[in-house]
Amino acid sequence: MNKITQKKCLPFILTFVCFFLDQLTKQLIVTYIPLFSIGASFGGDFLRIIHVANPGIAFSLGDSLPQATRSLLFSAVPLAVLILVIVVYFRSNDFTTFQRWCICGVLGGGFGNLFDRFFRAEGVVDFIDIKFYGLLGLARWPTFNVADMMVVICGGLLFLSFFITIKKIEGR
Repeated sequence: MNKITQKKCLPFILTFVCFFLDQLTKQLIVTYIPLFSIGASFGGDFLRIIHVANPGIAFSLGDSLPQATRSLLFSAVPLAVLILVIVVYFRSNDFTTFQRWCICGVLGGGFGNLFDRFFRAEGVVDFIDIKFYGLLGLARWPTFNVADMMVVICGGLLFLSFFITIKKIEGR
């Protein structure tokens, strides 16, 4: 394996770690906490571990759509996007090492939730529930999971790195 291929493949460790941790935590939730019940609370009710199933996407959007439409929009389309991201990832030599790790973190989260869509009839398992104190009109932030965290954190860092890279190019 040449050095460039090694450089591109190494960050996939993060993809597999994210996927594994996401599926492990979801399996623990499914095994030990009955659906729609609270398993634990921390800081009063600031942080709760609660077992919910999300047949929609972020913030349960689309959960009332017909099953066939949900399957196409929330399974087939994201799978195609993830495959496209992998193709671009390997074809491009323009990403920094940091950006490659961020992309692989997003992929790990994406595949974690996609796995649920394909193999869990009830939908994506969400379990982290945080009090939001009425900010944005929300008493609680919508329940999420490890995959969601990885997509948001790594996606945010990736966006920030692109912004910084553009500013550096403009500053020359």
